[in-house]
Amino acid sequence: MENKSKKVKKGARVINGKYIRFDWAAKNILRNKADFVVFEGLISVLVKEKVTIVELLDTESNQDSRDDKYNRVDIKARNSKGEIILVEIQQIREVDYLQRMLYGVAKAITEHMGRGMNYEHVKKVFSINILYFKLGEGTDYLYHGQTTLTGVHDGDMLSLTEHEREDLRVVSPEDVFPEYYVIRVNEFDKLATDPLEEWIRYLKDEYISPDTTAPGLKEAKERLEFLRMTPEQQRAYDHYIDTMVRDADVYRTQMLEIKLAREKVLAEGRAEGEAIGRAEGRAEERLENARSLKANGVPVEVIAKSLGLSSEEIEKL
Repeated sequence: MENKSKKVKKGARVINGKYIRFDWAAKNILRNKADFVVFEGLISVLVKEKVTIVELLDTESNQDSRDDKYNRVDIKARNSKGEIILVEIQQIREVDYLQRMLYGVAKAITEHMGRGMNYEHVKKVFSINILYFKLGEGTDYLYHGQTTLTGVHDGDMLSLTEHEREDLRVVSPEDVFPEYYVIRVNEFDKLATDPLEEWIRYLKDEYISPDTTAPGLKEAKERLEFLRMTPEQQRAYDHYIDTMVRDADVYRTQMLEIKLAREKVLAEGRAEGEAIGRAEGRAEERLENARSLKANGVPVEVIAKSLGLSSEEIEKL
């Protein structure tokens, strides 16, 4: 292990006590079962119950087919009821991300249904999405939703009878339908006062409080400090950060170019509209003058010649 008093000078970006990004660590460092406690801590804090990691999935190599390229689940876990928890850590913006969330849940449900099984074996799925880009509009950094069935006319919630609860082995429809969590990491801007907020603070700023008691973060401190990594890992991490910064710059440039192009189109459209409006105004003015001259007995030929209109146009007035 390298001397922890050493400081890394690369862009003054990483100093002693600085922890590496969770998204990179999940794919490159925390790959052994002994490290699962870190993931379990984060998920348990979010869903408020103890969970167990089933497996970590490589986003690029574990693809059944070309069509499955968007089903890139990073972490799969189960809770005490055997329900499935999918966690995806996403850095790159995707316009169809909501559809991808739904597809991932649907695929997980069908994958865990053996051939010939009754539907009672369908497992509830929790979809946790840790996003380093802004999805949608809103003021919160954490969003949670699930399917509920509400009366269209009376507004009451559909519930199950006692017989149905015994037969279906669930208390309510919500016990079957998936739940979705969306963590918009970059939107977090408050003081961390509870374990969940401590985790979000780490996800955003790579900061872990020295006296943290949040599940999983103590183990993260022991494993994810930059200076604890091998020189090879440090170089790989630096390359990742450089690439991420470059990609972010490219994206911002593209967004600026799109904005400028839209403004140009709008400006040209306004100019064209104004020109059309002026031309239409002049045409209407000529017709009004022609109508007035015709009403005063001026010959059609004279009106046509003086105003540049055809005889047919004047006759219609």
